Amino acid sequence: QSGKAHGEQDLKIETTGASRQLIQDTVTAIRANGRQGNASTKTRGEVAGAGKKLWRQKGTGRARMGSIRSPVWRHGGIVFGPKPRSYAKKVSKRQKRTAFREVFLARANAGDLIIVRDLKFDSPKTKAFAALIGKLPLEGKKSLLVYGQPDKNLILAGRNLADLDLTSADSLNVYQLMRYGKVVLTGDAVDIVRARVEGKSHE
Repeated sequence: QSGKAHGEQDLKIETTGASRQLIQDTVTAIRANGRQGNASTKTRGEVAGAGKKLWRQKGTGRARMGSIRSPVWRHGGIVFGPKPRSYAKKVSKRQKRTAFREVFLARANAGDLIIVRDLKFDSPKTKAFAALIGKLPLEGKKSLLVYGQPDKNLILAGRNLADLDLTSADSLNVYQLMRYGKVVLTGDAVDIVRARVEGKSHE
C-alpha cells in the first residue's frame, strides 16, 4: 500500500433530502441507547439507620428532629435522587436508513471517505498497521476504520492506535459517520454499506 489514490468509485447513492431534525433524532437515539442508566441513590426509607426519634419533641432547646435518616442530616436519605432507568429511544428502521444514507452521502461528497481495497495482515503487528495508516490522507484527524468480514490480525493490529477506532460495516451508524474526521473503508465494507443504504440488509 502506497497511500496514494488509485482512482475513484461511484457509489451511485441517491439522496432523499432528509431533514436535519430526522438526523438529529437518530443521533440522539443512538447516544441515549448507549447509556447504562444504573445510577442509584437511597431515599430516607432505604438508607441504613434506626427510626427512633433522636430526642424528645420539646424542652431540649434544639430543633425538633424525628429520624437520623432525614435528608437534612449528613448521611441521610437523598431527595429526588437518580434511580435505575432506561434512556432508550425508539426510531424506525426507515428513519435510521434514511439518516444513514444522507450522512454517508454528505461525507462522500465532502471527500471524507477513503477506500482501501486490499488491507490484509499476515500477523497482528501494530507497527506495520500504523505505517500503512500513516500513508493515508487522514490529515491528522481521529479516524474510523470500517471493515467488512472480521479479520483477527487487522483488529488486533489496529485496536491500540490512539487516533484510530475500528468497527464493522454492519454496526456502523450515523453517529460514528458524523463523529470522525475521516472514515476509511475496506473493499468488502463498501459492498456492505452500499447494501445498507439501498435497503437490502437489516439494520
